[in-house]
Amino acid sequence: MQDFNPLDWDDLKVFLHAARGGSLGSAAKRLRVDQSTISRRIAHLEGTIGMALFERLPSGLRVNEAGERLLCHAERIESAVIAMREDVQGGGGRMAGRVRLATMEGIASLYLASRLSGLRQQYPDLTVELLTSSQTVSVNRREADLFLSFFMPTGLGMVSEKLGCFQLGLYGSRRYLDREGMPNSPADLMRHSFVTYIDDLIQLNSVRWLDDIVTNPKVSFHSNSMIAQMNAAAGGLGLVLLPSFAVEGRADLVPVLHDRLSTTRELWINVHNDLQFVSRIRAVSGFLKAMLKADPMMQVDESDRPFLQISAAS
Repeated sequence: MQDFNPLDWDDLKVFLHAARGGSLGSAAKRLRVDQSTISRRIAHLEGTIGMALFERLPSGLRVNEAGERLLCHAERIESAVIAMREDVQGGGGRMAGRVRLATMEGIASLYLASRLSGLRQQYPDLTVELLTSSQTVSVNRREADLFLSFFMPTGLGMVSEKLGCFQLGLYGSRRYLDREGMPNSPADLMRHSFVTYIDDLIQLNSVRWLDDIVTNPKVSFHSNSMIAQMNAAAGGLGLVLLPSFAVEGRADLVPVLHDRLSTTRELWINVHNDLQFVSRIRAVSGFLKAMLKADPMMQVDESDRPFLQISAAS
C-alpha cells in the first residue's frame, strides 16, 4: 500500500493551481514562485502518490483521470483549510481579507465599481478583486469566490440565489436620430442600423439580448465590449440595446420605443457550497444582496415588460 504520510499540503496547493490554470506558468504566477519550483512540487506529489496526474502537452498541462480524482479531494482539503483559517482569524473581531468577485464587463464597470465604496465603509480591512469575464466563471474551480451572472449556472457543489432582474431597451444618439429619424413603431426599425456583439466571439448566450427583439438586424458596428458598443452608438453609428444601469445619467443616448420593445435579464449570485459561510465572502454577498434588492432599477417585474420581436432585415 502506498504511504501517504509524506503528503504535503504545499504540493497539493501547487497541484490545484496547475490544474486550474493548465500550465506551470499560470501556477507560478498565481503563487509568485518560479516554474522550476512548480515542476518540482508536482513531481514530488506524483512520486508520493505513485502515479502521474497530468498529461504533458505542447500547450501545457491537462489533468488525467487520476488527477481528476485527486482534484476532488484536494478541493475539499482546500475548503477545509480556508474554513479553518477563517474560523481562527474571525476571533479577532475585524473582517479582513480578499474576495474575488467575477461578473460581466458592463455591470462591473458601469454599476458595481462606483458602488463598492459602501462595502469599504462597512469593512475597511476587506478588499474586493473585481474580475470581468465574457464567459462563465467557475466558483467550483476557485476562479472566483463569487460569480454575479445574468443566468443561473449549472454545476454541482454550487449555491445560487436570484437577486433581481434588470431591463434592456434600445437607445440612439441625437445625431443618429436626427439623421435617420426617430422610429415611431417597431416596423420602422427595418431601415435602421444596429450596434451589437461580435457573434462568433459570444460565449454567453445571455448577452444575445438584441435577438430577443430584433431578428436579422442590419449591423453597422460589432464589438465584444458593451462599453465600446455604447460609445459607438453615442457617436452616431446606430441603435444599441443596453441595460438600464448602463445609461443611467447619460444625456447623449435617447430611449427608442421603450413603451413597445424591451427585454430583461436576471441577476444571480453564485458561490461554492463549501465557502458560502466563510465570513468575508458572506460579507460581500450580503452587501450585494442588500444593494441590488434596494435598487428599483434591478428589481424589474418581468411580466410587466413590453415585448414584440420584429425582423429588421431579410
